Amino acid sequence: MSVLGSSSDVLFLMLGAVMVFAMHAGFAFLEVGTVRKKNQVNAFVKILTDWSVSTVVYFLVGFPIAYGINFLKPVKDLLGNTQGYDITHFFFLLCFAACIPAIISGGIAERAKFWPQVFAGAIFAGLTYPFFESMIWGQNTSLLQDLFKKIGGAEFHDYAGSVVVHSIGGWLALPAVLILGPRMGRYVSKKSHPIPISNIPFLALGSWILAVGWFGFNVMSAGHLEKISGIVAVNSLMAMVGGVLAALVASKNDPGFVHNGALAGLIAVCAGSDIMHPLAALATGAIASLIFVFGFHIEQEKLRIDDVLGVWPLHGVIGSWGGIAAGIFGNEALGGLGGVTFVSQCLGTVAAVAFALLNGFIVYGVLSKTVGIRLTPEDEFAGADLSIHQIGAYPEDHIR
Repeated sequence: MSVLGSSSDVLFLMLGAVMVFAMHAGFAFLEVGTVRKKNQVNAFVKILTDWSVSTVVYFLVGFPIAYGINFLKPVKDLLGNTQGYDITHFFFLLCFAACIPAIISGGIAERAKFWPQVFAGAIFAGLTYPFFESMIWGQNTSLLQDLFKKIGGAEFHDYAGSVVVHSIGGWLALPAVLILGPRMGRYVSKKSHPIPISNIPFLALGSWILAVGWFGFNVMSAGHLEKISGIVAVNSLMAMVGGVLAALVASKNDPGFVHNGALAGLIAVCAGSDIMHPLAALATGAIASLIFVFGFHIEQEKLRIDDVLGVWPLHGVIGSWGGIAAGIFGNEALGGLGGVTFVSQCLGTVAAVAFALLNGFIVYGVLSKTVGIRLTPEDEFAGADLSIHQIGAYPEDHIR
C-alpha cells in the first residue's frame, strides 16, 4: 500500500507537470498572436529557450535553494522509497519557475536582445524566484512567515502562486519594460500610436491552452493525491468565467480583452482557490478582469509604458490582487474556509512586489549598462525574426 500511495502521488504530480508544461505553449501563442509578423519566430524561440535554460538552472541551483534537496546523487538515491517523488516534484515546480521568464517575454517583446534576456531569465529562474519561493513554500519559511504570523495573526497564504509566481513575474517585468523604453513608433510627438496585434486566432489559442493547463497549475498544487480538492477546480472555473464575462462587458466585446480576461481571473484565484466559496471566486475573477481592462489603458495611454502584452497589469497587479483577495474572501464571514487574515495577505503581497522590483532593476540595470538589452534601431525595424534568427515566420514570402 505504501508503494501504491507513492506511485499514485508521482503519477498525480507528473500529470500536473505535463499540464503546466503545456501552458508554455499557451504563453508562446499568446505572444505570437499579439506581436507583429516580423517578431513571431522570436517569440516561439524565446519561450522554448527560456524553458530549457530554466530547467537546467532550477535543477542544479533553484530547487536546492527552495527546498534544500539536490539531485547530484545516484539514481538509486533519487528513487528512494517514494518512487522518485522529490524529482517529480521538481518537474512540477520547474513549470512554475519557468513561468517567470515566459511572463517577462511578453512585456519586452519586439525590441529586446536575445541572449541578455536568456541570461536574465536564468538568474530569475535559478536564484531570484527560488529564494522567494523558499520563504513562502520551502525551507526558509521562518524568514517571512513567522513575521507575518506575528504581525497579522496568520501565515501568508498563496495556494498556487498568484503572488509567488504571477506577481513576482509581472513586477520583475516592469523594470525591464521601463529600461527598454517603448517600441519605435509607439509614442511619437507625445501622441500614442497603438500597434495592432497580428493574429486573433493565435492569441485565442494561447488563452485556451493556458486556461486548460491552469487546472493542473491549481488542482495539482495539492502535491499529493489524498490532498486533492474539488473546490480548487470549481473555483478556478468560476474565476475564469467571471473574468471572461467582466471583460466582455467592460471592453465592449473586444476579443483581446475577453481572452485575457479569462487569464486575469485564473491568475487572481490561484492564491485562495482552496479556501474561497465559488461565488467569491467568480467575484475575484470579475474584479481581476476589470483591473486588467482599465489598468491596461492606464498603463499604455496615461503612463505611456509600452508593455506589449500588458504583463505588468495582468500578472503583476492582478497577481497582487489575488493575494489580497485570499485575505478577503477566504475568511469564514464571507463563506471561506478561514485560516487567513487580510493583514498577513497584504504584508506578503507587498513583500513580493518590493523583492521583485529590487531584483528587476538590479539585473536589467546592470545588463543595460554592460552588454545592452535593446536591439539596434535597424534590427528592430527589420524585426527580431530576421535580425536574430535569419528567418521569418512565413519564409515563402521572401522567395524571389
